[in-house]
Amino acid sequence: MTLQWAAVATFLYAEIGLILIFCLPFIPPQRWQKIFSFNVWGKIATFWNKAFLTIIVLLIVLFLDAVREIRKYSSTSSIEKSSPSRPGAHEHTQMKLFRSQRNLYISGFSLFFWLVLRRLVTLITQLAKELSNKGVLETQAEKTNVAAKKFMKENEKLKRLLKSYNIEEEHILEAENKKLVEDQEKLKTELKKTSDALSKVQNDMMTMKMQSERLSKEYDRLLQEHLELQDRSWKGNKKGL
Repeated sequence: MTLQWAAVATFLYAEIGLILIFCLPFIPPQRWQKIFSFNVWGKIATFWNKAFLTIIVLLIVLFLDAVREIRKYSSTSSIEKSSPSRPGAHEHTQMKLFRSQRNLYISGFSLFFWLVLRRLVTLITQLAKELSNKGVLETQAEKTNVAAKKFMKENEKLKRLLKSYNIEEEHILEAENKKLVEDQEKLKTELKKTSDALSKVQNDMMTMKMQSERLSKEYDRLLQEHLELQDRSWKGNKKGL
């Protein structure tokens, strides 16, 4: 067996071993999910798809090469079988044909198990997520049932209390409504005061803005007069010289 086919056979045995390990019943999917979530898998995740496709291409090429060898030696075997001049050639061709068939099985099963392994890992991951979600939903359902029973008991107690203290409840509601009306009036009064204060502040701001504009214009005018006076003074000094 050549080096490449020895590597393919080793790869096939490794695939079979991994599939058997994944199918062990005493290892739950959650455990595989924890193993798949290690940091090392996250680091090589970017190269995983490229490596997966590369291995598929290599296995397909080897599979096609094995098919070609089988067709080659099958036709050669029939020719040498009918030729009595070379008695040992037929057995040699049969040996090569057997090797080609063996290589075909090795590459074919390697390709098949590689696809099965990828699909198996995906299904295990999905099953682990579904089981986790199922546990969370069951816990939430139990909590919801407990809360619903608690609320039903409290509701029954409230109904009994309402039946016993119906008159007192009406007085309490009237008092609360009256208090709410008073609070509403107070809030309206305070809101009006706040609105008036806001309007006053806005008017003051507009007044200050107008004063600021007037001061700015007055400053510009004084600055212009100052420049003119400096210009006149400079011209007078120049004439005096």
